[in-house]
Amino acid sequence: MSVYTTVTTEQLRVWLTQHNVGTLVDLRGISAGIENTNYFVTTTAGRYVLTLFEKLTAEELPFYLNLMAYLADHGIPSARPVPDLEGSLLGKLNGKPAALISFLPGTDIDQPSIAQCSAVGTMLARVHLAGMSYPAIMENPRGVKWWQAMLPEITPFLPKNDAALVKSEVEFQARQRFSALPRGAIHADLFRDNVLFEGRRISGIIDFYFACTDTLLYDVAICVNDWCVRADGELDAGLTTGLLAAYRTTRAFISEEAQAWPVLLRAAALRFWISRLYDFHLPRPGELTHAKDPRHFQRILERHMKRPQTLAHGSA
Repeated sequence: MSVYTTVTTEQLRVWLTQHNVGTLVDLRGISAGIENTNYFVTTTAGRYVLTLFEKLTAEELPFYLNLMAYLADHGIPSARPVPDLEGSLLGKLNGKPAALISFLPGTDIDQPSIAQCSAVGTMLARVHLAGMSYPAIMENPRGVKWWQAMLPEITPFLPKNDAALVKSEVEFQARQRFSALPRGAIHADLFRDNVLFEGRRISGIIDFYFACTDTLLYDVAICVNDWCVRADGELDAGLTTGLLAAYRTTRAFISEEAQAWPVLLRAAALRFWISRLYDFHLPRPGELTHAKDPRHFQRILERHMKRPQTLAHGSA
């Protein structure tokens, strides 16, 4: 959500004539995040988010945009793409694929409570149940193949011990097989800044641009590694139990998922350690950009390796 591609008010005013959203009132860049260019857009008809996609292609984007619309149609408070006058969810602006997305009210949570983690667990299970019937398929673009491809890019920047750790963990994860686990469309990035609350109620889920078809439990692990983790990389038992218990009430775990849980917690930490290493050491030029500390997910991975967790109650 950084600004890599500049859009002027006049350029946007012309582009918005392709949509039934009134006329432009205000345009402001959004500084958070690192993948796409985002602006807050206010028109005479309401508020929206304009996204220009810096990496994803016009061929890839229908999976994400149609998933957002599909989930919204199934009762999930997903940000909904706004179709243009011809019914297309995807356009082009300043040479980049672009979409106008409905603005959702609410604020994200920095320090979640057990009740808020429970709400996230319930919502994630609802997303998974709806996503299991989403017909489109997208292989995880940040899965094992991508981790393997990134190793020669990032390891030259790392101390010897860290390079050895990331290499050995990628090799370990590449040997794992999860064919028996339930699969479907997953969010794959449901961090605290991608869930909006109004009071105790979740009012919005945003940023589906890492969504893919993968094991549902991997998505749970990604969520737990952000919502339930302490600064030292350890999982908070109360937060973890609250999230997992609420999820389980909506979608029960199977025995194979309990067996895979410790490994998928490691996989979820590894995925974000690698992506943050790449963004930190090989940043793209852009305005208002910032890269997040890779060591955070290294600590989480190391804690999971030392203290394997159980799915029953979220602790060793």
